[in-house]
Amino acid sequence: MTAPNAANQLHGITLAAMMEELRARYSWPELFAQVPIRCFELKPSIKSSLVFLRRTPWARAKVEELYVALRRDRPAP
Repeated sequence: MTAPNAANQLHGITLAAMMEELRARYSWPELFAQVPIRCFELKPSIKSSLVFLRRTPWARAKVEELYVALRRDRPAP
């Protein structure tokens, strides 16, 4: 068997759900510190972040990496 990769871990999870969970865990300044993109710094909102992340593949990849790390570090139920 092969180890699951990041793409498989994100199967079925929408970008909106990722952002909601990240936002519940981190404040906007903390998100900006983790992933330094301006949509987390200047007038941050879930809606504006989604617009930017859908149009910017490198930024979306960084957010997905942070989300995977958050889920990996979260204790199992």
